[in-house]
Amino acid sequence: MARNKDLTKNSLNLKPYQIILKPIVTEKGIHNSERRNVYSFEVNPLAGKKQIKEAVESLFDVKVLRVNVQNYKGKPKRTKNIVGTTKSWKKALVKLDSESRIDFF
Repeated sequence: MARNKDLTKNSLNLKPYQIILKPIVTEKGIHNSERRNVYSFEVNPLAGKKQIKEAVESLFDVKVLRVNVQNYKGKPKRTKNIVGTTKSWKKALVKLDSESRIDFF
């Protein structure tokens, strides 16, 4: 079966604000941002590394060196007789140039 060209990552025309959904602010994330200049974001699952890099550079006006992504699968949850799952999501770890900073607060 041929792959549908409309659903490929390269053909998506996502805006930067549609790619970067929200920053992930945790103790580990704050530690990484202060010491290693690495910031973590929840991103659109359809976005690729190049799209994430371009979105961060345009939204925050910084220089990105590297992007690592992690895909998280939804966990099964149950309430009484109702069985479901949490949503699957994608996390991006973005390493910035030593001269660049992002201030969330």
